[in-house]
Amino acid sequence: SGKTILALAAAIEQTVASKLYRRIIVTRSTQGLDEDIGFLPGTEEEKMEPWLGAITDNLEALHLEDENCSSSVEYVLDKVPLMFKSLNYIRGRSFQSSLIIIDESQNLTPHQIKTIVTRAGNGSKVICLGNLAQIDTPYLSPISSGLTYLTERFKGFSHGGNVLLQGVPRSVLAAFAEENL
Repeated sequence: SGKTILALAAAIEQTVASKLYRRIIVTRSTQGLDEDIGFLPGTEEEKMEPWLGAITDNLEALHLEDENCSSSVEYVLDKVPLMFKSLNYIRGRSFQSSLIIIDESQNLTPHQIKTIVTRAGNGSKVICLGNLAQIDTPYLSPISSGLTYLTERFKGFSHGGNVLLQGVPRSVLAAFAEENL
């Protein structure tokens, strides 16, 4: 439906062009949130890289028309204050003046979503992306998902909103698969 690409484009505009936020923080469920990512080599950001391929894929999609797409993506990653954070290390943190994108939030429990959203400090915004038809966590359902919990609890909150995207702009094949598989 274009959730990630729209959120990423808006985050870049609001952070780099409009300067509403100091940085963009991206995180997501690693499908087994309680499993430590420590066995992977490298820094926290390097460990999160396999899980956040959707972000770099969407940066690439934003620059498909550029003469050298990969150079454009590298340029954006170099110039945009973009940080990848593991949910495993988020408790106790406080993110001030940050735009926080939580991708694949349908795979989070209500407790996990609360833990993340309550990290937003002054001047911060949280964008939770998810599709309840794509839950990968075996003990969650569309009813018990943290995304549903958050959406229900934020109804009527004047500083919150909910957007339902229609369609699958990725490709004709993806749209067919979404509807028929």
